[in-house]
Amino acid sequence: MPEVSIAVTKGHLSELIAKSAYAGERFVITKRNKPVAALVSLEDLRIIEQHDQRQGLASIVGKWKDFEEVGERIEDLRQVRNDSGTRADVSL
Repeated sequence: MPEVSIAVTKGHLSELIAKSAYAGERFVITKRNKPVAALVSLEDLRIIEQHDQRQGLASIVGKWKDFEEVGERIEDLRQVRNDSGTRADVSL
């Protein structure tokens, strides 16, 4: 993702929003060369939010003692989903 300083962002906000909304571009906003925020389209934000909601069981697998196999199976499901090239819902 291209990095854009806060100063540049202020001067080109409309342009950056248009690129994000209509071209799907994403931008990392920096302050003193350190990433502090990101500009993404609403579609990307919805995907991120869906991902956060799907964490459920997957988010606690690593906390269970002696449940490595569960984690491996969940990773297998993630890999199948990624390899399929579709956005099929494989909620965990």
